[in-house]
Amino acid sequence: MNLKKNAGYEAANEITDGQIVGLGTGSTTYYFIEKLGMRIKKEEMEIMGIPTSYQSRLLAKKFNIPLTSLDEFDIDVAVDGADEVDLNKNLIKGGGAAHTLEKIIDYSAEKFIVVVDESKLVNQLGNFPVPLEIIPSSYRLIKNILLNMGSKPEIRMGKRKDGPVITDHGNFIIDAEFNVIDEPNLLETELNSIPGVVENGIFTNAVDAVFVGTSKGIKKI
Repeated sequence: MNLKKNAGYEAANEITDGQIVGLGTGSTTYYFIEKLGMRIKKEEMEIMGIPTSYQSRLLAKKFNIPLTSLDEFDIDVAVDGADEVDLNKNLIKGGGAAHTLEKIIDYSAEKFIVVVDESKLVNQLGNFPVPLEIIPSSYRLIKNILLNMGSKPEIRMGKRKDGPVITDHGNFIIDAEFNVIDEPNLLETELNSIPGVVENGIFTNAVDAVFVGTSKGIKKI
């Protein structure tokens, strides 16, 4: 049973004709975008998508989803994945290094739906490191501040590429471990106050619904 596919497909069934849809990034939102493209073709729906990354842009083109931008339209609903979801629907995102534009689009949407499999549910955030997109020249400063905060920061290195991961905006990613995050909203604000941080991967007070793929079917929270 493909739990990610089930969650992504279920969320795609929530989209209605005429909506502007934020298209998230990642392995679960792949299935959302796939199903949305299938519905547009079969039901002749007039839907436009706003991608959160090059990945979601390419997938939208693959599945023939018309695209637009935040400059042109407000977003009715955004659908995105997460690396962790806690009991209060706070998130850690950024495993795909796309969390800056994801946050802009997800926070702009009238409704924000998260799609995950059951392995992403946690009682408290902190098992997954918090990604920070940073200006490259600020790396040493940010690393030292994070160390003083009790974190274990590491610059994310590329796979099948020498050197650091480079984001869609030309920046670096630092993954900062915090073990247990007691107050996600405060940490989200604190991290964004560090000079050189473009955006961090903690999402708070934004999620309207979570569709969880489980072995027993879809759980909605």
